[in-house]
Amino acid sequence: MVARAEAAQATAERVLEVALELFTDNPYEHVSLEQVAKRAGVTKRTVIRRFGAKEELFVRSMEHGGLEEMRRRDAAPVGDIAAAVANVVESYERWAPNRLRLLAQEDRIPIVAENVEIGRRYHHEWVERTFAPLIERLRGAARGRRVAALIALTDVYTWKLLRRDLGLSKADTEQTLSELISKLEGEP
Repeated sequence: MVARAEAAQATAERVLEVALELFTDNPYEHVSLEQVAKRAGVTKRTVIRRFGAKEELFVRSMEHGGLEEMRRRDAAPVGDIAAAVANVVESYERWAPNRLRLLAQEDRIPIVAENVEIGRRYHHEWVERTFAPLIERLRGAARGRRVAALIALTDVYTWKLLRRDLGLSKADTEQTLSELISKLEGEP
């Protein structure tokens, strides 16, 4: 009985990993339950029985990958700019293709838009927690501007601009972001 439960869990994990990969590499509408099943080495019926419709599989696969990534991001030390930047850059090195693909689809696919909004809220909370020493003394509009600047500087689009569009190395990207964020310390 235990072996059967472990095998079922391993199958579910495999299906979620395959779905996450397919939803990352392809537009939402180009991913089918048949593709997921074939790549995972199971039948479409198994995928449906375990996860239901495509929308539910999408949600569950994003949760599966996202929770792992959030645990890693949550390990960023509070108040250590260089370590926090290294943490978020490392996150984007792995997770940016997924986020960028979904951001490009959010305006036309409601289930994708919901997932993107969850990511935005998480990133906002992560910034406020991780960079708390940079914002704790500020109030009102000054605090709002500082939070907005930190969100923008640590956003996936900023990573994309530096890493992909401008061709900076990972180390240079981290250095650039750390320098920009450090400059905020002396500003109101």
